[in-house]
Amino acid sequence: MGSSSKNIEQAQECCYLEWMSLQSQRIPELKQLLAQRRSHGDEDNDNKLRELTGKIIGDFKNYAAKRADLAHRCSSNYYAPTWNSPLENALIWMGGCRPSSFFRLVYALCGSQTEIRVTQFLRNIDGYESSGGGGGASLSDLSAEQLAKINVLHVKIIDEEEKMTKKVSSLQEDAADIPIATVAYEMENVGESNVVVDQALDKQEEAMARLLVEADNLRVDTLAKILGILSPVQGADFLLAGKKLHLSMHEWGTMRDRRRRDCMVDTEVIFDACTTVNSGPRPTETTNNERN
Repeated sequence: MGSSSKNIEQAQECCYLEWMSLQSQRIPELKQLLAQRRSHGDEDNDNKLRELTGKIIGDFKNYAAKRADLAHRCSSNYYAPTWNSPLENALIWMGGCRPSSFFRLVYALCGSQTEIRVTQFLRNIDGYESSGGGGGASLSDLSAEQLAKINVLHVKIIDEEEKMTKKVSSLQEDAADIPIATVAYEMENVGESNVVVDQALDKQEEAMARLLVEADNLRVDTLAKILGILSPVQGADFLLAGKKLHLSMHEWGTMRDRRRRDCMVDTEVIFDACTTVNSGPRPTETTNNERN
């Protein structure tokens, strides 16, 4: 019988994979309820949508709580996860997505759905009204009041992001400060174990864990506030788009990473080219010599 024990990184990855699986499961649920709402347009379906969006917010809160527990054991893994593709890690902010990206998604969906509706109107496609449902049936139906509230919230969230970014920047700069920098300089052998450094890095990881929790709370809070502004149908549509985007970015990043690994390069040619560039005269130097 095999052991079920995991090291901290395996436990963190397992938590992530469970979260991704849950997101995949929620997609057909959202699609089904949205289709029913747009076909029938009754209040009962609105209540079902509210119930499902509430569950999804609960999913996010539970995931954030699990991450918080695991981050206190090792937080640095979340800032460059090995289970992410390089593309995802290049776009990561404080262990996840920027809360402000939620607003960009709302604006993108609002614009694209409006464009589709205008095109359908101009082409006089029959049956559009019945497929679109009633008021607030899509993000293209955002009212002026809704847009104003979303814009105000967007500005506030950007301000919160900037405050947190300054905090993590300060932590990153601490790595080049006392005592870490001075111990590294005074060491006879590079990278040998040191109690003082371990204590300093432990404190840094603890601070990074607190920032991760703060960032996750901001993500959950932002999502909940956006859903509070949107109608049940708009909120479900927004959540569906967000989940599909998240899952798609992971797959796209994985595919791009796979293609890069399969792409072979001649390192000798690259090395020779770099050597030639570095050893040759700069264009400005040649021009100056010619002038002299």
